[in-house]
Amino acid sequence: MRLQGKVALITGAGSGIGKLTAETFAREGARVVVADVVDEAGRATVDGIRAAGGEAEYVHCDVSVAEEVEAMVAFTVGRFGKLDVMMNNAGIFHARDGSVIDTDEETWDRTIAINLKGVFLGSKYGVRAMLDSGGGSLINVASFVALMGAAVPQIAYTASKGGVLSMTREIAVEFARRGIRANALCPGPIETPLLAELLADPAARQRRLVHIPIGRFGQGQEIANAALFLASDESSLMTGAALVVDGGITAAYITPE
Repeated sequence: MRLQGKVALITGAGSGIGKLTAETFAREGARVVVADVVDEAGRATVDGIRAAGGEAEYVHCDVSVAEEVEAMVAFTVGRFGKLDVMMNNAGIFHARDGSVIDTDEETWDRTIAINLKGVFLGSKYGVRAMLDSGGGSLINVASFVALMGAAVPQIAYTASKGGVLSMTREIAVEFARRGIRANALCPGPIETPLLAELLADPAARQRRLVHIPIGRFGQGQEIANAALFLASDESSLMTGAALVVDGGITAAYITPE
């Protein structure tokens, strides 16, 4: 098992990529702490892991609140004695997020609070705990839009993910010689409930799909597999990297028909 003996904490693990990653980490031997703001969903993830023979616990956490993030990490260390893998996955895409000239301040502030401040807080307390544990792997979920402009205006989301990528690089450089690896995971559009809601309109869906050279949206398990690689010792030489899993979007200038 690739994560045997490791303790992993994943935010936003009640659904989507976070849920699949928690299940994948547990299958690979990790003891997993599932964090989410939706208690029913988070507990369901834990129940599923336990039913499959894995070991998991749930903790409620709003990642935009420092006290809750600090308590989340303290819970993990208190329950399992250490922290080896911290995955800052929780994030939102606000329905009112659009052009820089149209997006309201409330939408901007809420998106930045969760997507960027939340990763800052998770990194702050997660790195502290991993240092005490002798090192570890920090995985911050950014996006392909951290590397290029989005085809559809989404200024707050794009800015937040760009910030995650830059912040991850800085953390990587600072802690590289103290046993901490920090990498950003940059997915393309993934078939999740969030994407299904955003792209319920077939025309909107096609506008996104045409930009993907591989010809399809990604699956959540494909991102979970990439996270597993970053969490495991197989990626021991990687830090400060942006692992792009996007079906070729960021490589393309003109998408083939």
